[in-house]
Amino acid sequence: MKKGFTLIELLIVIAVISILIGISLPRFKGMQDEGNIAKAKGELRTLQTAIESYFIHNNNTYPATTAAALQTALAAAVPSIITFVPTDPFSATSADYVYVMGGTNSKFYIIYSVGPGGNGSAVITSDAVVETNGSSCIYASNISQDLQP
Repeated sequence: MKKGFTLIELLIVIAVISILIGISLPRFKGMQDEGNIAKAKGELRTLQTAIESYFIHNNNTYPATTAAALQTALAAAVPSIITFVPTDPFSATSADYVYVMGGTNSKFYIIYSVGPGGNGSAVITSDAVVETNGSSCIYASNISQDLQP
């Protein structure tokens, strides 16, 4: 008598493995999003600290809002907080976090990630932060010191 597995036994094992993979993949994606949210919050806190330091040490002016100007200003700031502006972990094009000014006399700023949905955005209106395109935006601002999930 020959020893080994029959074709049916192999198919059953393959089916069980496929089911386990099907169950675990969505959970892994959720953990990946949670990790990226934590990463974005941490990087936004660091960027907020760098922007506030720049403001204090540059005659109470904020850096320009273009990505290149922000990169140049924060990298050359004294004291140095960051050497480069990190990229948004949720951006499909590996773009930097978005930095905009607004409010009364443009005295407020917001820096945000597009969030897990990939399409979140925020603006400053009437001295308040308003999210647009859903609520998946993660942001830091000098209006509200809280980072929004």
